[in-house]
Order: sequence, then structure tokens, then C-alpha cells
Amino acid sequence: VQLVESGGGLVQAGGSLTLSCVASGNIYKVNTMRWYRQAPGKQREVVAGLTTGGTVHYTDFVKGRFTISRDDTKNTVYQQMNSMKPEDTAVYYCHADIKVTPNYEYDYWGQGTQITVSS
Repeated sequence: VQLVESGGGLVQAGGSLTLSCVASGNIYKVNTMRWYRQAPGKQREVVAGLTTGGTVHYTDFVKGRFTISRDDTKNTVYQQMNSMKPEDTAVYYCHADIKVTPNYEYDYWGQGTQITVSS
């Protein structure tokens, strides 16, 4: 199973970006999908999560600015990021809980994509 992110890059403060993450491989079912980020010198932190039932969680620092969504027909999770701030600069990682069989679930990470917000 692989998670591959795309959509990172350089954006000016106040601008927008959309991240995508596609899960592929031996997948029975993709359960909760999340976005994390890790800024230089800081620990990795959760940004947003979305269950298969549609329950959404946002960390306080992105509420009202970021939107997580998913397309289960494509095993893909998205993150629309608006009103971006320099402090959003980080490597963003996709994470997913994936069943590879009806009885076995593992968690997987993408390779990360750099987002830099200039002031």
C-alpha cells in the first residue's frame, strides 16, 4: 500500500493551496484519513481527520481556513487550505488507516510534501 501526496509548493500569505493524497495497492477498505504537518524543529502534529462516516476533526489553528474532504471511489483525501499564514510552512503528510483484508488494518504514511508560505 502506498500513499502519494501532491499539491505542495510555495504560496504567498493569504493565498490558497490544495493537497491531494491517493492510496493505492492491496486495499480492502480505507478508513480514517488524516493530514499531519511537521515544521522545522517541531514535532509532527495532526491538522485534520475525516472518517468514512463523515466525522471531521480540525486542529484549532486551521479551523475556518482548511477543509478536508475525500473521494472514496478514488481512495483520495484532499485538503483545501485558504488564508494561509507563514506559520503554516511545514512538510505535510497524509496518513490513513487501511484494511488490507476484512480483519487486518494498518496505518500508512505518505512521503510528505513541502509547503512554504511567504510573508
